[in-house]
Amino acid sequence: MTTFNSFKGIITMIDEFYIGTPKEEGCYKLMTIQNNDSNIVNFVISPHTFFVDYFMMNIGDLVEGFYDANAPVPLIYPPQYRALVVALLDPIISIKVDYFNEYLLSSDGSLRLNISPYTEVTQENGQLFTGNLSNHNLIVMYNFTTRSIPAQTSPERIIVLCR
Repeated sequence: MTTFNSFKGIITMIDEFYIGTPKEEGCYKLMTIQNNDSNIVNFVISPHTFFVDYFMMNIGDLVEGFYDANAPVPLIYPPQYRALVVALLDPIISIKVDYFNEYLLSSDGSLRLNISPYTEVTQENGQLFTGNLSNHNLIVMYNFTTRSIPAQTSPERIIVLCR
């Protein structure tokens, strides 16, 4: 199971990332993000990285990159992770990428979903998702939560990571 972690900040650099095969030249990028505390993280962007709303990344964008905390990483500075999901940050929308169990509770126990008839539920390709949301990795976009433990929300939008 994927354990998602994230890093938020401003894109300060976008470079080509060569992985060793001429066939894949130009398909990988290295995106550098710096947060408010001046911490830096490099994200490897592959053709499989999902960009929420398919935005084009640019230097100066405020983004959040999500990666697998259990994946092996090189022991270098700044840290370098393979980005699984990248989202452009919006001041009124919160984003959580996580595994949600049969009770629609996130794997870290911090968020429970209450699906409303107005919650838009799609797959990564933009098509409607008609299955059961339980036991899936989800990208959840929401703006209000309760102050309970766990916090509860009726999300604006959910994208199901079917892979």
